[in-house]
Amino acid sequence: MTTAGTQLHAHTDPNRKHDFAFIFDVRDGNPNGDPDAGGMPRTDPETTRGLVTDVAIKRKIRNIVSLLGEGKPGYDIYVETGVALNAQHERAYAALGLRRGAADSVNKAQQWMCETFYDVRLFGAVMTTGRDEEGRKGAKASCGRVQGPVQITFSRSMEPVFPQEHAITRVTQTRQADIDQGETTEMGGKHTIPYGLYIGYGHFSAPLARRTGVSSDDLTLLWRAFNLMFEHDRASARGEMAMRGLHIFTHADAYGTAPAHALFERIHISRATQGPARAYTDYTVSIDRDNLPEGITLTSLAG
Repeated sequence: MTTAGTQLHAHTDPNRKHDFAFIFDVRDGNPNGDPDAGGMPRTDPETTRGLVTDVAIKRKIRNIVSLLGEGKPGYDIYVETGVALNAQHERAYAALGLRRGAADSVNKAQQWMCETFYDVRLFGAVMTTGRDEEGRKGAKASCGRVQGPVQITFSRSMEPVFPQEHAITRVTQTRQADIDQGETTEMGGKHTIPYGLYIGYGHFSAPLARRTGVSSDDLTLLWRAFNLMFEHDRASARGEMAMRGLHIFTHADAYGTAPAHALFERIHISRATQGPARAYTDYTVSIDRDNLPEGITLTSLAG
């Protein structure tokens, strides 16, 4: 990890704009279930290509950051399972001794939230007031709204995917009386796709990063989290998921020297075999690294 006083690598410099692409695959698993479709893998209904939402990717990043940054100041996670968001806002007011309704309370609380929570610094958050238990609007602590410097798109599979539902039996009874009567299992289902190769895109805004206080260490951790996010998120329902490529286009300054889409078009993914794809080796991934636009550097951290 880069520390103060040492030379920054281009892709860990928070004072530059970064556009990045990440490539991952899944085999015999469900990369992102759709609750509106009974948990089936998400797809584009017109093309049947697979989809993974930005929310799913950010959840995985939050989970791995909570492991890598455990116990370290500034690496708490704001959107945490089992913790009410208003309770996180209350932490800021309690830590700073702020009073609700005071002129500068929201700004001070917002700064504290950015300093304390990694995902607020990177992804931003809407931390406005809600209603208390009696329904009084604005009675809870407010920390304002933060526009995060990191934005992530939906990921899309390179080819159509074919969701399947597999019937399974599972143990459901906990009472001995039910077991004695032979009632031990019931039928269930598991949703998978045989194989899918996905690509998603992301963007890092240096001007917004200055507002939230993103450091080189934060950016270094982001790239590490992308590489590790499937390694500590294993589950039988997700099958085998792997990061196959993380490619970062770094600009010469904070505002960018080339359009993002032109950089992403340098990544080419094509089929290497005939028939249904069942492995990463069924594809060829190449990147045009020649004659990059002036001021652009390309760093590949996976794949």
